[in-house]
Amino acid sequence: MDRRLEDLTARARIRDAAVKLFGERGIEGASIRDIAAEAGVSSGLVRHHFGSKEALREACDAYARERMLEISAELASSDGVAALDPVTLHPRVFPLQLYLVRSMMDGSETATALFLGAVETIEEWSKGYGIDPQDRRAYAAALAAIKLSVFVFRDQISQALGEDMTSPSGYARIGQGMLDVFAIPIITQEQVDTLRKQEK
Repeated sequence: MDRRLEDLTARARIRDAAVKLFGERGIEGASIRDIAAEAGVSSGLVRHHFGSKEALREACDAYARERMLEISAELASSDGVAALDPVTLHPRVFPLQLYLVRSMMDGSETATALFLGAVETIEEWSKGYGIDPQDRRAYAAALAAIKLSVFVFRDQISQALGEDMTSPSGYARIGQGMLDVFAIPIITQEQVDTLRKQEK
């Protein structure tokens, strides 16, 4: 194999291993040695490609953001419904979602910027679908946070489901549950109006 191609392949393996371990353990919980072992390379090679753990984290942030934007664009396309199959979507999306949520909790500006971008996207989407909340920005922020919360509470959700939420079947189940949450009203419009009057 060409040395340049071999280096590129090793760099990608290191990045993917870091995305996985950072997502599972957090930035502090995953060492360079752990990442090297996961990628099947030496710790020295990790430092050769990325220099430091913080630089590796920044590379992971940029990669995860780029891939999620690409996948979001794909899902928004005319054939995006077919791409929603949990069996094919899970291995592509779940590690990135888990990584970005953990990175956001660890204070990543890139991950936070992606969240704010999602809020803006939801705002525009709600306008296009004729959804008229009382406070559109708050609606978009709440919806984005609800979608991300399943990753924050993945251990508790796994216990509730009786199966690992990170598995394809567990991921599909919680995805269906989220669809039902959004599709099935739990209060009437009359109750909404009453609550809003009480808040004033």
